Formats: sequence, structure tokens, C-alpha cells
Amino acid sequence: MREERNRQRAVTQEDVAQAVGVSRTLVSFAFRGAPGVSSETRQAILEAAQRLGYRHNAAAADLASKRPSAVGLFLLDLRNEVFVDIFSGVRESLEGARNRLILSVSQSQGTVDEGAMDSLVEARVGIVIAATLFDTDERVKALAASMPLVNVARRIDGVDSVYSDDRAGARAATEHLLRLGHTRVAHVTGPGAEGHLERRRAYAATMLDAGLTPRVVVADEYTQEAAWRAASALLVGAERPTAVFAHNDELALGVREAAHALRLSVPRDLSLVGYDDSRIARLHGIDLTSVDLHALDLGRAAGAAALARLANPGAPPVDQSSNPRLVVRRSTAAPAHVASGTEHRG
Repeated sequence: MREERNRQRAVTQEDVAQAVGVSRTLVSFAFRGAPGVSSETRQAILEAAQRLGYRHNAAAADLASKRPSAVGLFLLDLRNEVFVDIFSGVRESLEGARNRLILSVSQSQGTVDEGAMDSLVEARVGIVIAATLFDTDERVKALAASMPLVNVARRIDGVDSVYSDDRAGARAATEHLLRLGHTRVAHVTGPGAEGHLERRRAYAATMLDAGLTPRVVVADEYTQEAAWRAASALLVGAERPTAVFAHNDELALGVREAAHALRLSVPRDLSLVGYDDSRIARLHGIDLTSVDLHALDLGRAAGAAALARLANPGAPPVDQSSNPRLVVRRSTAAPAHVASGTEHRG
């Protein structure tokens, strides 16, 4: 009869406690995964909750707690598949935990999107995983001082950081094109921001080390459309580049579209390298040579770092770097003058 009455109204923790014969406080501890509850008692509580139809309100539990457990995830741009992979990795790392995951996506590719960040603060998250912040180190440090923060794809001293070695990845991409025989290699990137210049710098350094002149073209946004506009001017004239290394796959696809509009064939007339190794780079017909920064693994590592920070707020900052890998596909080849055996100086 009690269970029939419970179906007519919202079941509470008090109902679960009475069914098991324990205190409501113990039920609350069991749902929060707090210590002091035996495995047998926790199992009995969970079974009773399922039988009665009780739904644990994690948001209410966080409001009642002095240490919120929810994890906020700030993503720069869901149109770029690398951020989808990071999201998948974070979600996977939290699957075994009881922490809610709250997502917020930026509407800006400039400074910190305060609206997106405010939504996470209002949700009373215990920590924010940020992928990726386009702002100065000092502003990010100030943000981290106001709430726990895990910084993804960028390293900042004193802030939990999980990132890939951009200098190594960019150097590998540029050296690949030089080994093929290209001497006119351009780099297409987006607006400069502190902490996001390592690929550009490594490209330039590699070109100079080879005795060649770097040529950096800056698109006004990190979008395919912006790269198409920038590359449309780059890929004309007698001294046009025979190869382009793009900051990411999104920009590489914009360069590819501009080349197609100019009737340039990839890779016969233009070799093309991207960065991120997103799903679209692997599609048949695209076959984009790209640098794999292991975005899924970055998300997993960021999720683990967030859980560790929540468990131990006073621990030293995380500084976790991984090595990217160049994946060679059909978008790169020797330039025509090398392939035909004729001599040409860039």
C-alpha cells in the first residue's frame, strides 16, 4: 500500500530511508558516494529507490552541498569536430563518477565569452574544463583564481593544463612538406592570441632553419569561409605556394575549396596539410594529411584532471603534455617540378 501511495506523489529520500530502515542522512550519503556507507547498505538503498521510482536530484544535492561536484565544460566551437571529440573524451571519463556534466558553447572566437562562462557559474559547477580559451594568460589566470579550471589544448603556468605539443606537431607538418621537395610553403592561420601561436612559430622556425622564407597568411576567423577568402588571394600569381600548412582542418578545408575554385588540383598543384585529424580529414575524397593531437585522449585526461582537482583542491597544478602524430594521406605529394625531374628554384 505504501508503494501505491508513493506512485501518486514524488518519492523523497525520506520514503527510501523508511523502506530500508535507515536515516535520510544515510540515504543522502549513499547517493552522493560519500564515505561511511557500507556497500551492502548502499546497494539496498539503490534497489529501494529503483523500486519506489525515486529520482535523485543531483542539482539539488549540489545546492545543498558546500562543495559542488558538477563539472562545467566550455567549448569554443561545436562546428569544429575536434571539440566534439574533446567533449566525448570528457564525458567518457565522467561515466563512472556521479558528477553531472554541464555544457556551454562559446558564441565568440575572440576574448573569453563571458555569457558562456556565466551560464556555468550560474549552474553552480564545482570546476570548469575549458577548451579552448582565446585570451591572455593573465586573464585566464584571473578566471582560474575565481573558480577551479582545467585548461585544454593550451599550457598556462599555475593553471591545470592538458595539452598537445603544438611545436612538435607543426614542425612535423612543415618538415614533411620540405622533404617532399616544396620550397614555397605557406601557413594559413587565424587571428593571433596568446597561447595559440606555437604552430605559427614552429612553422616559421622550420622554414628559416631550411634557409627558406616563411609566408604566414592570417584569416580573420578560424572558419572555412575565412580561410577560403584568405586563400583565394594567396593561390594566384606565378609565385603562389605549392604547399600550404593550415592551423587546423577547418582552415585546410577552406583552402581546399579556394584551390578548387581556382582549378588547382590537390595534391598535383597544391599539397595541403591540416591539424587535428578530425573525422572529415579521414573521409574518402578528402584524404587530408593532418596532425593528430589525440583530441579524444585530451578530453579523457581533462576529465580525469577535473575529478582529481575536485577530490584534492590543494594539489599542485596539473601539467600534462602529449605528443601529436603526423598522419600522411593523399593531399600531399612532391611538387610538379620535382616529380617531373625538372629544376626549379623557389
